[in-house]
Amino acid sequence: MTPLDAGIIGSVGVVAGAMNTVVGSGTLLTFPVLLALGYPPVVANISNGLGLVPGSVTGAIGYRRELTGQRARLWRLGAVTAVGAVGGALLLLVLPADAFEAVVPVLILVALVLVVLQPWLARRLALRERRHEHGGPVLAAGVFGVGIYGGYFGASQGVLNLALMGIMLDEDLHRLNAAKNVLTATANLVSGLVFVFVADIDWAVVALLAVGSIVGGLFGGLAGRRLRPVWLRALIVVVGLVAVVQLLTS
Repeated sequence: MTPLDAGIIGSVGVVAGAMNTVVGSGTLLTFPVLLALGYPPVVANISNGLGLVPGSVTGAIGYRRELTGQRARLWRLGAVTAVGAVGGALLLLVLPADAFEAVVPVLILVALVLVVLQPWLARRLALRERRHEHGGPVLAAGVFGVGIYGGYFGASQGVLNLALMGIMLDEDLHRLNAAKNVLTATANLVSGLVFVFVADIDWAVVALLAVGSIVGGLFGGLAGRRLRPVWLRALIVVVGLVAVVQLLTS
């Protein structure tokens, strides 16, 4: 690794850490950069996931006020996320590299539609029935599925979780964004622990991304919680569309 490569990786780590905290999809920045620098896809994917964990943690700390009162919910959803992430990590080890990535653009587009329609859908659900405090089995199943996706690839898993929780829970968007950061960190950490024992990891990349994402996560935590929900939702859509275009053209 040259000093220039190290500087690039650390810099994109800062930006990705902020993106993951505020919106998600930071992996859509770091993963292609690592590929461009010559790292094998699986090594890049695994090292990237581990390296961005500290940024998600600092982002969650930045949203600690919004996490107040969500402990029980996070234990429930965090548990199903962890189980799903283990499954996703195992899929990465046994399936062809392009088997799951083929559906990634579709998943992101679905998530963006859900984010846009979330206020309307939430009102409709409220009229039909009283939503459960923790989203019930439907939300748990959805978060489990996102955990599998997060353990396998992970890009925009935060957008998917934010869309699911926004529809199923009667909560402020910033509080859901705070919970999203915890679930993303859980998926990346659990899958990373699986990979530590069975896959090749570039620890220099992990360290550089970790330092950068910590800085970015702190900044994102300060900036993101000041955004009005409508602007946060708009930012999610913009980043998600850019991610889809990048995936389809790469």
